Amino acid sequence: MLSLLAMPTLAQEEKKVVVSGSIQSDILFPENDEKINAVKDGDDIKTNTYVEVNAMSKHLDAGVRFEYLDHPLPGYEPGFKGYGVRHYFLKLHYDKFDVTAGSFYEQFGSGFILRTYEERSLGVDNSLLGGRVTVKPFDGVTIKALTGQQRHYWHYNDSWISGGDIELNLDRWFKGMAEKNIFLTVGASWVNKYEKNEGDLSQTVKEEDGTYKYILNTPEYVNAFDVRTNLQVGNFSVLGEYAWKTDDPSFDKNYPYIYRKGSVAMLSTSYSKSGMSVLLQAKRSDNMSFRSGRSVYGTSSFINHLPAFTMDHTYALAALYPYATQPNGEWAYQAEVGYKFKRKTLLGGKYGTDVKVNFSHVHAIDRNDHVGDGSAMGTDGYGSAFWKWGDEKYYQDLNIQLTKRLSRSFVLNLMYMNQYYNKTVVEGEGGMIHSDIYVADGKYRFNKTFTLRGEMQYLHTKEDEGDWMYGLLELTVLPHFMFTISDMYNSGETNIHYYQGYVTFNTGSHRLQVGYGRTRAGFNCSGGVCRYVPASKGATISYNYNF
Repeated sequence: MLSLLAMPTLAQEEKKVVVSGSIQSDILFPENDEKINAVKDGDDIKTNTYVEVNAMSKHLDAGVRFEYLDHPLPGYEPGFKGYGVRHYFLKLHYDKFDVTAGSFYEQFGSGFILRTYEERSLGVDNSLLGGRVTVKPFDGVTIKALTGQQRHYWHYNDSWISGGDIELNLDRWFKGMAEKNIFLTVGASWVNKYEKNEGDLSQTVKEEDGTYKYILNTPEYVNAFDVRTNLQVGNFSVLGEYAWKTDDPSFDKNYPYIYRKGSVAMLSTSYSKSGMSVLLQAKRSDNMSFRSGRSVYGTSSFINHLPAFTMDHTYALAALYPYATQPNGEWAYQAEVGYKFKRKTLLGGKYGTDVKVNFSHVHAIDRNDHVGDGSAMGTDGYGSAFWKWGDEKYYQDLNIQLTKRLSRSFVLNLMYMNQYYNKTVVEGEGGMIHSDIYVADGKYRFNKTFTLRGEMQYLHTKEDEGDWMYGLLELTVLPHFMFTISDMYNSGETNIHYYQGYVTFNTGSHRLQVGYGRTRAGFNCSGGVCRYVPASKGATISYNYNF
């Protein structure tokens, strides 16, 4: 509503006001299916619908978003349900500063102590409602200050989040650096969470000579800090970042309400030139769960974000066992090398060949419990040597991808993937799953109008539900249509087909997709954040419009 009241002001200030927006509506007509345990759950129609309008002028912007989630798609948390306006803002901006009032998203550095964002497929919208000021007092200097309450679906958590960030682009001060293709950025951030003491938070412990009750005092102020530097010299770059926070007891798994401080350290290097790229990353996190509500569950209560350092796979079977970042602590490594063999060479052939190798490994940190029975409530919880690994492997993924144009009309993509997935750590039970995955993806262009793409995938494992097969055909008819059919089949334990068919129509800024089929129960992940999606069956309609 705030943005609507601002419209006359906008029109008076500037003759030219640019209005933009979008409509997104995903609809499911659910059906029962005992074979895949799909339950209709009462609603004949389930939908997630968003309508957003923004107005921009020279010095003043405004926006508002209406959300209808009263009959949401399957798998979202109970608090997700509802409808109304929970996103609105006014933004005043000039050359040297801007001021935002209302709902906003922000990220400091890599997000280790603050990252608010929206990801509709995961049900994440942890925006802040409050105010933010961004100032650029000198060339190469950016300063931010903010305060607000974090959104938790249809209400806001009681705590107040405040903070500041400063970033210096030193190459802007020394012209000789830029002339030599050297760029150096340093930054520092601070975030404070103010949350009232929850009062009588107690733990009852039974001893040999009786029963004792301990009252735990939770800190009202939690502070987090982040320092970082990013150096780029020609084709080489290195990013180092370290963040830490004061004790912040929360009800996370394994070590609920411990008073241990948290930290995360990251080093990331990359090198790229024409035809080649190299990426090396390492990250260690320890007790860096940072929520705006201590006793609140769900992804939308996280103030910060810890990247997974694993590849986000798009192929169906490669994404069957996705990894979710463990905020309680992990060692994570990732290495990636990409190389293009030139045309008219032995390995490049007539059109050249692209090869990419990616390796990621995530391991437990070392933990030495202070309490013999594992109950560490009210203590530091555990000791942990920085460089020492724990006993458990959480995840490992080695994949090799090859892209080869065999003719002007036909492109072939091949992938092999070897994966270890600790289902007990990520999902709570299931043990270690070791799988080998094979993918062949071919695209043939008949002419300017018709293109046919096909996928064949196979996953082999002796654990969990056993082997899987997947096939897809996708016919594109320019300029408007796409027809897709697919089937994911479990040939190991269940022998169930998860078939799907879609017709997609595009024209201008409109996109309409109509489909029917089954969806397997599993996790939908992005950047190490995951949402469990139950099995479903039925007709679907998806409509998107941007204006």
